[in-house]
Amino acid sequence: MAQDVLCEVNNCSFWAKGNKCSADRIYVVSHKGKTADNSKETDCKTFEPSDL
Repeated sequence: MAQDVLCEVNNCSFWAKGNKCSADRIYVVSHKGKTADNSKETDCKTFEPSDL
């Protein structure tokens, strides 16, 4: 399992210094069902906007 999950979306409430994700769990989904051919076909459902 990955020790560090990197994220450059700094308006996410889970964004942390060093472009790290501080969420306890990460939920990624595919636009095509259970498979994806590339990263453009996926989304991070863990994202929650912060109150900047």
